[in-house]
Amino acid sequence: MATEKIHMPQLGESVTEGTISTWLVSEGDQVNKYDPIAEVMTDKVNAEVPSSFTGKIKELVATEGDTISVGDLMCYIETEESSETTETQAEETEAPQTEEAEDHSEEKPMKKRYSPAVLRLAQEHDIDLNHVEGSGRGGRITRKDLEKIIQTGDIPKPDSQKGSKKPKGDVSEPVKDTEKQTVSPADSVTAGDGDIEIPVTGVRKAIAQNMVRSKQEIPHAWMMVEADVTDLVKARDEQKSEFKQKEGFSLTYFAFFVKAVAQALKEYPQLNSTWAGDKIIQRKDIHLSIAVAKDQELFVPVIKNADEKSIKGIAKDIHTLASKARSGKLTQDDMQGGTFTVNNTGSFGSVQSMGVINHPQAAILQVESIVEKPVIINGMFAARHMVNLCLSLDHRILDGLVCGNFLKRLKEILENMSSDSTSVY
Repeated sequence: MATEKIHMPQLGESVTEGTISTWLVSEGDQVNKYDPIAEVMTDKVNAEVPSSFTGKIKELVATEGDTISVGDLMCYIETEESSETTETQAEETEAPQTEEAEDHSEEKPMKKRYSPAVLRLAQEHDIDLNHVEGSGRGGRITRKDLEKIIQTGDIPKPDSQKGSKKPKGDVSEPVKDTEKQTVSPADSVTAGDGDIEIPVTGVRKAIAQNMVRSKQEIPHAWMMVEADVTDLVKARDEQKSEFKQKEGFSLTYFAFFVKAVAQALKEYPQLNSTWAGDKIIQRKDIHLSIAVAKDQELFVPVIKNADEKSIKGIAKDIHTLASKARSGKLTQDDMQGGTFTVNNTGSFGSVQSMGVINHPQAAILQVESIVEKPVIINGMFAARHMVNLCLSLDHRILDGLVCGNFLKRLKEILENMSSDSTSVY
């Protein structure tokens, strides 16, 4: 018998951690290789984690509700396979962040083996890991260990090494305000009578972390233009009933906007880019992310190669992805590869908003409500259907000139969509 480890796998592009929503097995259960053992939630997708081995579940290390990093230990499993086979499989399941395959001995010290989440927290809060006692197996430092230290404010600093005593009578330097506050104000907030406490877990926690990361790393700028889409509204209204009867799904305004965005990105590919530290990667393929809400969860599935699709093809993708999101059936492939995000904020009645960029993309476009209002044309008032197009941009990658030209071109495309000039097929 050999004891093997099953780790949190990489469940999507840029996914660094996942929350175990449900264990599908119990200690003592017999499982086959590739059998699902747990359901895991990330900010990208809900997925089942398969077993890497055939054997008996020995110990569930993580519990339901725990959020653990890619590569961290989930459970132990006893196998009857040969040592050569199990060693190979263990190496395959090791996360790319680890330096070597872990020894099977439980007594081997693991204090120096840090997960990406632990390293990130230590760096953000200036924590000296050499002076942290880990509660994990083999003395390994876990994220919960650091979160507890951060909450208490008792943070070991790099200069607090053993033997570094100050001379008697030495007057300490004044502590800066930024050093005094080691716990964020939110951590000290308590609920009062009648208040409801809602734990931040699963998808909501992942969304919060990604939004903070986006705002911290990306210098956001914002622009807006107003477009006259009267002809577009007329074209859509004339065809929507026949289209729904023929195709079985709705011809939405949003499909026209997504088509127009894809066309404008072909002409201004700078917006279809990613910041990569010492370089900017301009993407060849146009894969448009769209935001889909389900209760308190937000998913951002991707319409692949949107520039190559008709309005009907885009409308079908929107319908399919939205249905899968609301039924919890989105796959990893559905969520990967987005290069630019289009958000249909107009569906909520919004007329102006500033979106947070979907990291690591360069921009996000908010399509607001189509509003009928009086507009002066040739010196006379006329009732027209107007819409605001709001663009948040990464100012490291993009400047006002290229974004202004992109919005100007997008406005032209939309204002020239009509029954005569635009086919949905």
